Amino acid sequence: MKKFLFDCGTRDATASLGFLVLRVGTGLLMFLGHGLGKIQTFADKKDKFPVPDFFPLKLMSPPISLTATIGAEVICAALIILGLATRPAAFILAFTMTVAAFNINGSADWFSPGGIGAKEGPALYLIPAIAILLAGAGSYSMDAAIYKNGRRKRW
Repeated sequence: MKKFLFDCGTRDATASLGFLVLRVGTGLLMFLGHGLGKIQTFADKKDKFPVPDFFPLKLMSPPISLTATIGAEVICAALIILGLATRPAAFILAFTMTVAAFNINGSADWFSPGGIGAKEGPALYLIPAIAILLAGAGSYSMDAAIYKNGRRKRW
């Protein structure tokens, strides 16, 4: 279980630096640009937030749907930034962006002026989330500090 949750993937220095930039950039944009805004406007959005239209998610109420989205956009984004339980967090964020792009914005165009209601925005977060899910956090992460298997032990 520890390997599943905390395996950092590659330990190559250059690749790990690239994943650090990808993780921190994507996580900060999601956290600051989307998650905090939803927290600040929770009272206004809670009764009219969209609910996915497929089982079992369609059984959620709008406040629960908003809370789950905030969880993905705030908690998972923070975990991705830290590089802690990165792959599970990236999976949840990727799932949320898949639902946003192909269910909530399913009938929308891929691109629209201003990007509001288009599939482009969620897809632009889905792509790095999938890359992080597949490759791991890299050696500059808390996952690498927790799961040290495969590293050469020094005196």
